[in-house]
Amino acid sequence: MRPKMFLLNLVISFVFLLMTGCNGSISPQRYVHKAVAIMDKNALFAEGPLWESAKKRALSSAPKTMDEAYETVREVLETAGGKHSFLMVSSVAQYNDTTQWKMPAIEMTEDSILVITVPHFAGNTTQARQYAQTLQGGISSKARGVILDLRGNTGGNMYPMIAGVNVLLPDGIVLKFRQRNGRESNLTAEYIAKVQGVERKATISPKIAILTDGETASSGEALMICFRGLSNVRTFGSQTAGYASANRTFDMGDGTKLVITTSCDVARTGEVFCDDPIVPDALTKEPMDAALEWLRISHK
Repeated sequence: MRPKMFLLNLVISFVFLLMTGCNGSISPQRYVHKAVAIMDKNALFAEGPLWESAKKRALSSAPKTMDEAYETVREVLETAGGKHSFLMVSSVAQYNDTTQWKMPAIEMTEDSILVITVPHFAGNTTQARQYAQTLQGGISSKARGVILDLRGNTGGNMYPMIAGVNVLLPDGIVLKFRQRNGRESNLTAEYIAKVQGVERKATISPKIAILTDGETASSGEALMICFRGLSNVRTFGSQTAGYASANRTFDMGDGTKLVITTSCDVARTGEVFCDDPIVPDALTKEPMDAALEWLRISHK
């Protein structure tokens, strides 16, 4: 090997060791560079002057510890992915907990109004199917009206939620995801039911009241958006949390995970939702009472 080439390879190897660590583990500086590269390619807001400035600051930083690297990544992630993005470090298990959720609750009032509580969901595949089937099995065509209570639904996996109430949704596209380049992916009621292993039965279209509050977030908001623009639907309560977007998870190789917002939610109306709260049709501190009154008046 020629001397110049040998020296060049030696320098490259030395730089690589500095970036990755002598034991092969990722170095703090390399961690930041890797995270920024992932954001640059995928994050919803990773474009324009604000992003370029934040990216430059992150890449020029010199973290000496992994904690410093994590803090740098969190700072730049706020610009790249907005408030729905986050870095999972030491508490990864809590985001994958398959026990901290409840099954849907369904009851019928004396005047045949179906009240369905749709809680957040973070279970496994078997639990998801059970969750969806519980919802679907409780929806009766004999109901004079339906209340979908999304208060406190902080999100999780939206598929069992949407699949479970798919009989209330018309055929075709119920939700779209739009990436920063404008590319959209469409979700239909038929597709969601199939993926979740739930039968797509003949649809029904009773009057539907949807209840929301400040904890209705992420997948809870996505379910709400699936009903956006339907003439038989009205929403009641307080504005939602404002996390109507989709995330992707990237493994950083050291046990941590980068959860990045990659697209915003788009309703059948063409409305785009993301970090801003969704305001219900009727702002009220007593959404259940208001919903029941609307449904009862509708049937007089």
